[in-house]
Amino acid sequence: MTDITSADIQPTQSQPQSFCPMPGARNPHLQTMLPRVIRRRVQFTPHWQRLDTPDGDFVDLAWSEPPEHARHKPRLVVFHGLEGSLHSPYAHGLIHAAQQRGWLGVVMHFRGCSGEPNRMGRIYHSGETEDASFFLDWLGKTYGQAPTAAVGFSLGGNMLACLMARQGRSCGLNAGVVVSAPLMLEHCCYHMEKGFSRFYQHYLLNLLKGNASRKLKAWPGSLPVLPEQLKRIRRIRDFDNLITAKIHGFRDAIDYYRQCSALPMLPDITTPTLIIHAKDDPFMDSHVIPDLAQLPANIEYQLTEHGGHVGFVGGTLRRPQMWLEQRIPDWLSQFLEPNA
Repeated sequence: MTDITSADIQPTQSQPQSFCPMPGARNPHLQTMLPRVIRRRVQFTPHWQRLDTPDGDFVDLAWSEPPEHARHKPRLVVFHGLEGSLHSPYAHGLIHAAQQRGWLGVVMHFRGCSGEPNRMGRIYHSGETEDASFFLDWLGKTYGQAPTAAVGFSLGGNMLACLMARQGRSCGLNAGVVVSAPLMLEHCCYHMEKGFSRFYQHYLLNLLKGNASRKLKAWPGSLPVLPEQLKRIRRIRDFDNLITAKIHGFRDAIDYYRQCSALPMLPDITTPTLIIHAKDDPFMDSHVIPDLAQLPANIEYQLTEHGGHVGFVGGTLRRPQMWLEQRIPDWLSQFLEPNA
């Protein structure tokens, strides 16, 4: 967040396991892009499962191992970011880290993000918590109760914060972690339309349009746009105006952003929660930083100097270290392994 000044930054809570970027790689864009080089391949063989939703659609699950063989293990659920999947470096990297600790990991793919267009007109968005809530409830009923935590990255982090705020302890989680989340969607949208951040908007928008195009091809008429209209979209805000808002009952993109931004909901979260942001995140600005005086005691907030967007690459070029893959499991162990 290059336009944040020192006056914008409030003192943060205690900073255990502070992040130190890789020498020569403090640049936020390097931090954001490096994981795609370092974590190119999935380091385990995923077990895939399709979960049918109550409205006749489906979400795909990618497990670290067959869940029926690991009912007794602590569980780590990952909610990916915009157009992410198991193959996103942060997702499979964290699942592998969980597996190394003896936990059962799973990525719940949002509708249409696992490589196959979903069936229904609904897609997913930053405040759409119904599928995640259904999955977490199904998880406990199907495989029994076990300590369970969820980690949400970027869009998935905003969604997870909304879910925990709306449902309280009934969400079925012992703890949650929110990473690089655009907690004020409207401000983040404006930020993505400025300077170099427009590169990321262009990249993400192409992914969104590609996904929507595949859906229209598989299910003609399933979206409220024609293929030629889709091609003319130039901003994420326009995509949300024409598609996301219309599908999900919002007046427009701004109405969607204001109703689904998690920042105002944080005081309602009762689940133990860790929120991590980097000051130099190129996807957002200082509006995402919460007022610590308004946060309940169960929320720990960590704001690092560097890290980019879901980057946080430390170590050296020869021995890179993915800080999130250590920081998140270390923090969660107190809730997933309380008697260890």
